[in-house]
Amino acid sequence: MNQQNQQNKIQNPAVQIEKTPQMNDRDFTNDMLATEKYMTDAYSTALNEASHRSLYQDILSIYNETQNCQRELFELMFKKGWYSFEAAETQKLQQSYQQFQGYTNQFPYHNQHLQ
Repeated sequence: MNQQNQQNKIQNPAVQIEKTPQMNDRDFTNDMLATEKYMTDAYSTALNEASHRSLYQDILSIYNETQNCQRELFELMFKKGWYSFEAAETQKLQQSYQQFQGYTNQFPYHNQHLQ
């Protein structure tokens, strides 16, 4: 990785783990994180399609619990240096903002405040 990419990387120092054919703590945590992400996506779809209010509330409760678990796993992986990000360049952020700023007038309630 070149110097510029390392400067743009947001990551904690990685906790070193032994690399063996068997799954290690990082592998297990990454697998759990992927599962939680998949489950939150599935629960989100179920929420959109729940026709009964009580069922919706039950699914919402499970969704929130699953989402919180996903966030905790993500934070653990980031803390241990097993998850990283590329820092966004200010110019690219500004370009994206300008590109999508005009889209708000396409929203059905763009002139009204939802309550």
